[in-house]
Amino acid sequence: MPRKKKANLNETLTLFPDDAFAPSPEGQALIDALRINMTLLGELAMRYEVSTRPEGPEDLPSIGSPRDVYDLLGPEMSKLAQEQLRVLLLDTKNNVLGQRVVYQGNVNSSIVRAAEVLRHAVLEAVPAVIISHNHPSRNPDPSPEDVLITRKLKKAAELLDIELLDHIVIGGKRFVSLKERGLMAA
Repeated sequence: MPRKKKANLNETLTLFPDDAFAPSPEGQALIDALRINMTLLGELAMRYEVSTRPEGPEDLPSIGSPRDVYDLLGPEMSKLAQEQLRVLLLDTKNNVLGQRVVYQGNVNSSIVRAAEVLRHAVLEAVPAVIISHNHPSRNPDPSPEDVLITRKLKKAAELLDIELLDHIVIGGKRFVSLKERGLMAA
């Protein structure tokens, strides 16, 4: 009868080579920055007992469509003279737990960093977000930069286990959903 070899607890089983899932240097830098930011933000949230959630579910507006986002944000954002990016923080049933202004740009642009856009979602431990910004030109058609930023944010959100449900661009009395246009996938 053959003898069975005892497993050595000091040996490790390697299923994949070390570089099988290695991100690019830029991707690794983003992951490292997100980890540092998450740690710092978590510590600050615990230290200052950050909580901005309403008391009961009856107080929460619910998002079921891009029109709901526009109805919530459009009356204010459509009148702004500068670009502004906001994040809607959502629970598992797409109830709005809060909205945060993340960026205030100039007449035709703003610079967006994934860590800052997703910071509130991390701090408040929400499972999903919707981002929205306005075009002061009143033309809600997404620019190539809008599409690129959305795709970067979607990837960053996935790393943090946060679902980016949509990006709504508001322009005057009209709006565009990047999800409905199929522009969120890489």
